[in-house]
Amino acid sequence: MDRSIELERQYCARNYDSLPVVLQRGEGVWLWDVNERRYLDMMSAYSAVSFGHSHPVLVATLIAQAQKLAVTSRAYHTDQLGPFLQSLCEMTGMPRALPMNTGAEAVETALKAARKWGHKVKGIADDSAEIIVCRGNFAGRTTTIVGFSSEPQYRDGFGPFAAGFVSVPFGDAAALEAAITPRTAAFLVEPIQGEAGIIVPPAGYLAACRAICTRHKVLLLCDEVQTGLGRTGRLLACDHDAVRPDGLVLGKALGGGLLPVSAFLASEELMGVFAPGDHGSTFGGNPLACAVGAAALRLMVDGRLVERAQEMGARLIEGLRAIDHRAIREVRGKGLLIGLELDPGVISAREFCERLMRNGILSKDTHATVVRFAPPLIITESEVEAALAVIRAVFDSLSDNDRDRIAA
Repeated sequence: MDRSIELERQYCARNYDSLPVVLQRGEGVWLWDVNERRYLDMMSAYSAVSFGHSHPVLVATLIAQAQKLAVTSRAYHTDQLGPFLQSLCEMTGMPRALPMNTGAEAVETALKAARKWGHKVKGIADDSAEIIVCRGNFAGRTTTIVGFSSEPQYRDGFGPFAAGFVSVPFGDAAALEAAITPRTAAFLVEPIQGEAGIIVPPAGYLAACRAICTRHKVLLLCDEVQTGLGRTGRLLACDHDAVRPDGLVLGKALGGGLLPVSAFLASEELMGVFAPGDHGSTFGGNPLACAVGAAALRLMVDGRLVERAQEMGARLIEGLRAIDHRAIREVRGKGLLIGLELDPGVISAREFCERLMRNGILSKDTHATVVRFAPPLIITESEVEAALAVIRAVFDSLSDNDRDRIAA
């Protein structure tokens, strides 16, 4: 066993079951382990590395800003925050933004804003506002967020949980409308569910939800921490349905694969519930994060990465669907957010990912049956074809003996 893995197992909390590879450097869509073996990154750190590893523009921006000013807290103004938020708001069409660090922090910010809006603007009685969520959701690991998760492991032993959340089936607009009561403040939804296994709702679902929320004076909050900033072949996944939410959560790719950067963006009315002292973050909106985030947004446009995600994603999905193998149940996704669902009676997703790793591709399973493919948006046609060749070879290598061994 590699010494690095031994040290992690000795000293680190055992809250991850990582693949047995030790990485030491990355460039573009490629990663190298400590033995200098190269791997094609088909995970992008759950979409956080959309621009590729160690992008020279982002690294240069990071170094230059770090040498000038990194962190001051929001006790003072800086020359980086305003321009960054201007770019972010103008690009997304949202009037205001509140900078945070992690996706979970930004979701928590959205929940706080929605509850206060419900009480102060909609007129819901104090401490009784409800937020509707979807089964299969994943918005982070805080106690509030896991409290409205439908995944038993995420909740097990971590209660008691906050009240005020109502769960409905994902992709069912009628169920959303049926769940709305006078106490409903908001509906929080991922346009595509990522951790659940890249679950794509029926066409028009989000547009129907938008209409329902407007009709009942309920906020529509879109969690685009994983799907936003080009990942699905649109700048925002809600753009597929031409939907403008009342609140939008971004993260992951916003930090350019270098820093944790997130933001809650909202309408004037919704963001207007915050007054000085209501909410904050020591590191949120720090100059280093703002400089890198602004550079990442410029790269998104200059590199036509939204268009590239659409084109390369279509090629990857088409190639995966062309593979004829008994282990494949379904290929689903949009852009470069793709799930390959496998029959666990033939091979588990974990085993498949380990075989991919041994053949030079890094991915990760979810829920034991789905392999995720979400490479950096800079991936080229030849790299997509190389990935497909390896994936086909892994399927071709499966035998009846493998199936029997894994099923046992």
